[in-house]
Amino acid sequence: MNKKQKIFDLIHGQLIVSCQALPEEPLHSPFIMSKMAYAAMLGGAKGIRANSVEDIKEIKEMVGLPIIGIIKKVYEGSDVFITPTNKEIELLYQEGVDIIALDATKRIRPDGKTISEVFPEIREKYKEQIFMADCSTYEEAKEAYELGFDCLGTTLSGYTEYTKHNPLPDLELIERLVQDFPIPVIAEGGIWTPEELKCVFNLGVHTAVVGTAITRPMEITKKFIHAIQVN
Repeated sequence: MNKKQKIFDLIHGQLIVSCQALPEEPLHSPFIMSKMAYAAMLGGAKGIRANSVEDIKEIKEMVGLPIIGIIKKVYEGSDVFITPTNKEIELLYQEGVDIIALDATKRIRPDGKTISEVFPEIREKYKEQIFMADCSTYEEAKEAYELGFDCLGTTLSGYTEYTKHNPLPDLELIERLVQDFPIPVIAEGGIWTPEELKCVFNLGVHTAVVGTAITRPMEITKKFIHAIQVN
């Protein structure tokens, strides 16, 4: 069994928990994120999605689970911020993350190119690396599959300008990807409840990522506050 298949077998039918906190959030700290990841593992998670080399290093010290690594970085003039350039890819590769996720939308990247222009070179350079395509539409996922990504994520549905009105989780998109593509589909984005998680698994996804609903107490609190403020 090759390395890629081994990783996909480990996360098949399991839950991946996203442990991230942005700089402006109270829990922004590699130490805290490593504890979040440890708590998620104790709860039964079989994979972690994490942002930044610093967080990933700490998390790897605490848990031995497969890691989907990203680096969120904002570049002026581009809306692409999930692992947006070759620099971030190289940093994640050197850190040895199991899966590198990057924005695979049709949006123009910081270098002025599209994913279809840059990914062939990335695929050639990192032949054995698992790459996850963070997509927002069916067409983007189709292109990502044709470009040679190893798995497809619905991560950015609802987060691009042209999908911001999509209901989340995007069950229609998830179902279409599962039906039409032979590589693993990873449901991610807007999964707030165990019932929604079960629903996406019933659609046949390989695995699913839950983040905010588990690891971002500020956002969870806001959801409860909204419930008591709305008449």
